[in-house]
Amino acid sequence: MSNIQHTLSIIKPDAVERNLQDQIKNEFKNHGFQILEEKKIHISKEEAERFYKIHESKPFYNDLCAYLSSGPIVVMKLQKDNAVIENRKLMGATNPKDAEEGTLRKKYGISIDKNSVHGSDSVENAKIELEFFFKN
Repeated sequence: MSNIQHTLSIIKPDAVERNLQDQIKNEFKNHGFQILEEKKIHISKEEAERFYKIHESKPFYNDLCAYLSSGPIVVMKLQKDNAVIENRKLMGATNPKDAEEGTLRKKYGISIDKNSVHGSDSVENAKIELEFFFKN
């Protein structure tokens, strides 16, 4: 039985700056994801603050917002069976040092802050995050 889901993936400023978006998109395709929509955008700090509102109380919130708005990003709507979990697996641990070999963050991440990719952490958040970037 299939469980087709949609999830959000963001190729963060550090990866876009290093021109890794095509390599990262190919990783998704090679792992069975379909990229249904994508766009390269540059969001403001205020937009980043709205996007990361869930983390508002955390000590890293301001740095996170400043970083996401520091340069162009590529936002993608991905589709696959169990897309949310499968994307989390492919991304790897938040800190590239702790990420498993072969994961996106192990391959491309620079640091815990500049870890190259974001992905929704639940089906509910995927809906909210997709709506944020892809208002239909």
